[in-house]
Amino acid sequence: MSVLNQLVVSLLPYSNLLNQNIMKRTNIPRTDSVQELAHFWDTHDLTDFEDELEEVREPVFERQTVVSIQLEPEDAEVVKSLARSRKISHTSLIQQWIVERIHAA
Repeated sequence: MSVLNQLVVSLLPYSNLLNQNIMKRTNIPRTDSVQELAHFWDTHDLTDFEDELEEVREPVFERQTVVSIQLEPEDAEVVKSLARSRKISHTSLIQQWIVERIHAA
């Protein structure tokens, strides 16, 4: 038996799996869940979906600007205490306050 014939014979059991995967092809999920997308791409090959891909020219994730502020230690503790009472982080509370002031202006 030639080497080519041996290769074909050795791959025959896998041809059924290949055909099943082609028959069960799904679409790329439309979700913002990183976990769902990670699972999908862990179990699929990008080249199988070339016909569904489109080029994106603008940034997909927009970065936020980080602004540092200095507070007196007592003021920082008051902000943290207020945030804890609302069950949010102190940075989220400060962000809310700034956005409220911007919209009120």
